[in-house]
Amino acid sequence: QVQLVESGGGSVQAGGSLRLSCVASGIIYSRYSMAWFRKAPGKEREGVATIDTQRNTRYADSVKGRFTISRDNAKNTLSLQMDSLKPEDTAMYYCAASGIMVMPPLEEHQYYYWGQGTQVTVSS
Repeated sequence: QVQLVESGGGSVQAGGSLRLSCVASGIIYSRYSMAWFRKAPGKEREGVATIDTQRNTRYADSVKGRFTISRDNAKNTLSLQMDSLKPEDTAMYYCAASGIMVMPPLEEHQYYYWGQGTQVTVSS
């Protein structure tokens, strides 16, 4: 049974930082590209960042220079370091896994497995 479990969400003031984590089980983690998506109230879910099996990364324009995605294959863990947070970063953040091993697009349908999400709230 595949499980992706996110943690690290919370409430923070604008300009602050949070670090999200996602622990995967039930998959050969090193063979999956991983990503973070987010969904804000009233908006569609959008891709935030992805890291493939070769550790190539891609970011949404809205988070470039502020967020950093990383992975630890020994611990089956995905991380998202979020700095200089803005109120518009407020959303539920989801971890996702794709069987496309090299640079999958940041599109929902490319990702097979999903976590339940962790809430991030940024106040002004």
